[in-house]
Amino acid sequence: MPRTLRIASVNVNGIRAAARKGMQPWLETAGVDVLTLQEVRAEATDLAAALPGWHVVNDEALAKGRAGVAIAARSPLEVWRTDLGDGTLDSKGRWVEAEIDVDGERLTVASAYVFTGEAGTDKQVAKYAFLDAMEARMPALASDGALALITGDLNVGHRELDIRNWKGNVKKAGFLPRERAYFDRFMGVAGEPVTDVDGSTGTGLGWVDVGRSFHGEVDGPYTWWSNRGKAFDNDTGWRIDYHLASPALAERVVDYRVVRAPSWDTRWSDHAPVIADYTIGV
Repeated sequence: MPRTLRIASVNVNGIRAAARKGMQPWLETAGVDVLTLQEVRAEATDLAAALPGWHVVNDEALAKGRAGVAIAARSPLEVWRTDLGDGTLDSKGRWVEAEIDVDGERLTVASAYVFTGEAGTDKQVAKYAFLDAMEARMPALASDGALALITGDLNVGHRELDIRNWKGNVKKAGFLPRERAYFDRFMGVAGEPVTDVDGSTGTGLGWVDVGRSFHGEVDGPYTWWSNRGKAFDNDTGWRIDYHLASPALAERVVDYRVVRAPSWDTRWSDHAPVIADYTIGV
């Protein structure tokens, strides 16, 4: 009998800090079955302490206190991998995927933390290399009608609707045309030619941006706000945290929401959790 599986994704901006600021009370009432985390900035022992009773897989960055991704679930995570690309890519602490059996159906969930980047620097080169590897991995994840979900802080606002102040960011990392072009291809019609926002061409992969699909043509809802000024209070945000669903899984979405804190001082991260419910099981 199919059931609703609730999956939440959040950049915690340090799991230890998030735990101190109130992540656990939120989890106790959120009804989450699978939780994907980015910017963990800690070790497996810290994750275990912050998430008692959960089954957790993670990948730590080589540099201590940097990056880090994890997937936590109420039930066991069976097969998992952290390699992305051909072995030359710097993806440590930025990609982990795991398979979950949900009442007889297999679901692959990935937690991704894409580089922030910086226009015109080696940081941006690394970001493009990571997005290249993601683009190469996505067809395999979705092959033969597989149920797959890529979640996380992807550090790109795909469209003008995704950034409140998009005009002031057109030449900055996070909203560069070349970055946005990847998302044109990710969400383009599967197998069809795509003309990207930067003028390049490619082939659509058929994945679905669950947030945009669910909310339609509206500003946001944003998932990250700068700590400068009163960005949160004024809702001057960016939508850079995503659920990207394979075509087969996209048909199973029944709900989606961004859990924006009621006030700046009640946040436990500078990112808001992104939650979606999916009908899974045979």
